[in-house]
Amino acid sequence: MVHKEPESDTWDLTMRSYKLWQMFAEKVRAQGLDPLQELGSLLVGKTAKEAATLKKKVKRLSEAGLRAEYLTSDALRLKEPELEVGKDGGAAFLPDDCQLDAQRAVAFIQKANRHFSTKGRYAEFFHDPVTGLLRSDSSNEVEGVRTFKNTLYCKKAVIVAAGCWSGSLVHDLFRESDILLNVPVKPRKGHLVVLENFSSFRLDHGLMEMGYVDHLHDALDRKSSHSVKVEEGQTPSVSMTATMDTMGNLVLGSSRQFTGYSTKVDESIINHIWKRAGEFFPKLKELPLEDFTLDRKVRIGLRPYMPDGKPVIGPVPGLMNVIIATGHEGGGLSMALGTAEMVADMVLGNLGIVDLAAFALQGRCC
Repeated sequence: MVHKEPESDTWDLTMRSYKLWQMFAEKVRAQGLDPLQELGSLLVGKTAKEAATLKKKVKRLSEAGLRAEYLTSDALRLKEPELEVGKDGGAAFLPDDCQLDAQRAVAFIQKANRHFSTKGRYAEFFHDPVTGLLRSDSSNEVEGVRTFKNTLYCKKAVIVAAGCWSGSLVHDLFRESDILLNVPVKPRKGHLVVLENFSSFRLDHGLMEMGYVDHLHDALDRKSSHSVKVEEGQTPSVSMTATMDTMGNLVLGSSRQFTGYSTKVDESIINHIWKRAGEFFPKLKELPLEDFTLDRKVRIGLRPYMPDGKPVIGPVPGLMNVIIATGHEGGGLSMALGTAEMVADMVLGNLGIVDLAAFALQGRCC
């Protein structure tokens, strides 16, 4: 929550998701596991201007009901001895923030879902792309979907939640329809560098620099972002993020750029991520990246980017049983459970907890 903004269009959805993740963790604990590690998160700045902005952010987060405090550079050094932000720097600190292990969380949820298979309430169809919608001859409502291998009928709804591919999928599904729909979601590529079993220094919190907040929403050439020229005129922004995962791996990031659907690793960006991390962790400057060739992994992700910076969640006008949920970009994990709850409420006709208006398709996609 440390880089979220109170009173923004996505604030209520993020807060609701935050609560649902905590409830989820409690359910996991009830099954004899211990999932909740409140490591806290840090948003750090190196200049007096960034420090002033962080103080204001702490005030807004506190007023919004979160535990938040401002740390001077000296206080920050006690939290993270390896981190260096200079005498003018500081940090916003949220002690209740948690780190989400996405792969383990998804595996846990998927395992639980499979228990419903015997009741006919759950099935998986991997590597079987959707090719078209089934429309009723009488009402013209959507009755299901066709895939390469199957025909799947729906009793309640069809939900399109295909990340950055949602726009092209919707275009194909409605190509021969009289419904005019354009979901302008597109892929925004990101690199993360993972150093396995990294024991060169200690990292106790998830942290990111102020520039990460800027390049979440703004143009790639903002002065607050740190850019590196790459091929074909692309200019990605790179901002320092650092976490230590549950396996003891150091995860460094992150970059954002528009390169279509390419997932090719760009070594110039990897080098820039390493260099930027070294500006905050001086010890990394002493360690050539080449030394980690065998213990290094690179994660490439295509974030579903929406131009107005907020997801699309809601029914297609004229087809109330077709619901779209996409465009969360870098906040997909943090907003996942709130989004799932919103979609479920739409399908079941329940009164939702989060206002849907900001995420509706009208005026944005049709």
